[in-house]
Order: sequence, then C-alpha cells, then structure tokens
Amino acid sequence: MHSESNSRPFKLRLPSGVAVLRTAAYTGLALLHLPLLFIALYAFNSDDSGYSFPLNGLTLRWFARAWERTDIHEAIVLSLSVATLATLIAMVLGTLTAAALNRDRFFGKDAFTTLLIMPIALPGIVTGIALLAAFKLMDVNPGFWTIVIGHATFCVVIVHNNVVARLRRLPARLIEASMDLGADTLTTLRYIILPQLSTALLAGGILAFALSVDELIVTTFTSGADKTLPIWLLNQLSRPREVAITNVVALLVMLITMPLILLAWRFTRDGDASPSGR
Repeated sequence: MHSESNSRPFKLRLPSGVAVLRTAAYTGLALLHLPLLFIALYAFNSDDSGYSFPLNGLTLRWFARAWERTDIHEAIVLSLSVATLATLIAMVLGTLTAAALNRDRFFGKDAFTTLLIMPIALPGIVTGIALLAAFKLMDVNPGFWTIVIGHATFCVVIVHNNVVARLRRLPARLIEASMDLGADTLTTLRYIILPQLSTALLAGGILAFALSVDELIVTTFTSGADKTLPIWLLNQLSRPREVAITNVVALLVMLITMPLILLAWRFTRDGDASPSGR
C-alpha cells in the first residue's frame, strides 16, 4: 500500500477564485493606506527635514507648534463651519428630493434625477468652474457662503442616495396602515417614516460632513481669499521647511474624517441588515 500511495500523481492545488480576489482586495487596501501611515509616522519625526528615513527619534513638538498657529485655527474653524452648514442644507434638500422622486412617476423625473446627481458625477474642476461662472454672473464675490453652496451641491447627492435607498425598502403597507388608523400626513411622517429613515439620514449626514471637510477642488474655485483646511494644506506644499507641521495637520484631518466615514458605513450596514428598522 505504501508503494501505491507513492505512485499516485502529485496534484498542484491552486488557490480558489475567492481567495485570489480576497488577496487582491487586501493588497489594494494596503497600497491605498500605506501613504497615510507614513504621514502619521512623520508627524512625530524629530528631524527638522521632515522626511528623513530612518527616523532619528520621535517628538511631540510639531503638535505644539501647530497648536500655536492662528492660521491653522482659522482654517479648522472655517472647514468645520462650512461642513456643518452644507450638511444641514443637504439633509433638508436631500430628504425632500428623495421623497419627491421615490414613488410617483411624472414627466421629467429621469432628467431631474440626472441633474441632481450631476455635481458628484462630474469632475470637481467642472463643478467648480460652473459654480464660479454662476457666481460671477450674479455678481457674487467668492467667500464663506459660496463655499457652503458649493459643498452643498454634492452633499445633497450623498444624503439623497442614502434616503432613496431606504425609502425603496420601506414597506408601503406601513404608511397605508397608519392612514387607515386615522393618522394624517404629518403624523405618519413623524411616527412612521422619519424613524425608518433615521439611520439613513444620519449616515448620509455624517458622510456628507466628512466629504465637505476633505473637499479641495470645488473649494478652490469658490473660496476667494478664505482658506479651508485642505487649501491650507495645498499652500503648505510650497514651504518645505514646514513639512512636519503639514504632516500634523494632515494627521488631524485623517483623525476627523476617518471615524466619521466608518461610522456612516456602520449605520448604512445596520440599515441594510434590518430594512424594517427593528
């Protein structure tokens, strides 16, 4: 029996397609996030040159330097203020457009939907130039409110897509049962529809806020003399002596946006797992 087992031909076992795809996905994620790891690492670099390798030591002095800079404080406050207002506008308009386009069919619905998603489908430079041209035609000088409007154009799409996806999974029988029990439209909206949309609205709002904080291209055309955090970082690229402080601020942006994106993904996943909201 031993000789028979040795005479059997050797078969090379190739990895399955799922294993290959999983490996490719993990490799792609690693390549995408590796630069972020280096930015976080160099924020603690003790060398003044910024990008020396290997690191000579670790320090927190660049964080102290960044904390003392008033221009960084102003950029952070501006970015957070713009993101907050743009998100609030997007949550209102995105919910209203989603409710209007969800069930009823009307003339021009497809064209309206296409126009609605156009700001996020087009390259940012096209949206930025279009907004700047519109503001110039209306004789509006770029500033705080033009940045808010520019960010709201693509934030509305984020909220709209989340709410539409949830409304499509919302059973119509819940609304019909509420009406049959004597509830009016506002009561049904308050006690039936909004609770079902809560996680979708929250996920869309969080994601819109994170994208607004990170937005650069559209902001470049609509900001005028104001500097949001991404524009401040862009301007710092021409100042190699301050590269360590730039890494600190970039790390701060990551610490602000990454948890928000993960939280939005969590809310979206929970909504997908339980469409009925129970």
